[in-house]
Amino acid sequence: MKRILASRELLLLVAIALVLGIISSRFPAFITLSNLAAVFNDTSPLILLAIGQMIVILTKCIDLSVTANLALTGMVVSLINISAPGLPIVVTLVVATGFGACLGMFNGILVWKLDIPPIVVTLGTMTIFRGTIFLLTEGKWVNSHEMSDTFKAFPRTELLGLPVLSWFAIAAVILFTIVMTRTTLGRAFYAAGGNPHAATYAGINVGRTQFWAFTISGALAGLTGYLWVSRFAVAYVDVAGGFELTVVAACVIGGVSIMGGIGSVPGALLGALFLGIIANALPVVNISPFWQMAISGGAIIIAVVLNAQANRTKGRIILKRAEHAT
Repeated sequence: MKRILASRELLLLVAIALVLGIISSRFPAFITLSNLAAVFNDTSPLILLAIGQMIVILTKCIDLSVTANLALTGMVVSLINISAPGLPIVVTLVVATGFGACLGMFNGILVWKLDIPPIVVTLGTMTIFRGTIFLLTEGKWVNSHEMSDTFKAFPRTELLGLPVLSWFAIAAVILFTIVMTRTTLGRAFYAAGGNPHAATYAGINVGRTQFWAFTISGALAGLTGYLWVSRFAVAYVDVAGGFELTVVAACVIGGVSIMGGIGSVPGALLGALFLGIIANALPVVNISPFWQMAISGGAIIIAVVLNAQANRTKGRIILKRAEHAT
């Protein structure tokens, strides 16, 4: 029983099943395959961002600039599309991912080489990235009629019954599950956050590992930036404003320890799906969307408590032994 309670993934699956059961009792259409596929597609950007954020948090860091990265990259590729509407989508994807990775590298270098606390670095770059958007556009929007049809249609293109956006999320889950469980880099992420001193003695460069974590997070944010602005056919300064808190919430709810070293890709996936289902279900049951913030906050508190209980181990009692020895 304790092992079941300790499994965050299983608990989240049960919670998701309960939420779906409650909603379906009033609105059976919500759990049809077509609607659940639509909910997954709506949650796909959160899944992509949560995977990147999970890797960063594993290394005892946090990336609060992730959605500002998304917004800046989305604006850059939108402006490129205006200048070169015939540019192949593959090139746009490479540019978005590469540009986002460069922004992530900037965060990583400041944390690694200058030893600045990650929360300070990413708070600063969050403002820098959004300010750069304003400088590029003078606060103007890039609207749907300015974007090419191919640019806008790509995330919605269906492949085997699912939009391409959903397939990107599925591919990221599979890829990073392999990276985190089967590669040296994945093990380094866990070691760097779980016990930095032991990791250093084992030959792992903790700073460099954190650098790569920020780079991956930035690359996923950049990719999501293109998929976001093309799907909604609009780019502006405040795209995804405040969404970084939802990304962190998805990770924490998914069992990623804010102290580092603990977490998994399936956990981040389920945390994102839980929030995505809540966000899509509240309007259906005529509950104010403002309750989503309260529900997310409550879920975060519960998740932190569960993490604390799971990580609590009995200390060794040495004083009594010392007394008997004397």
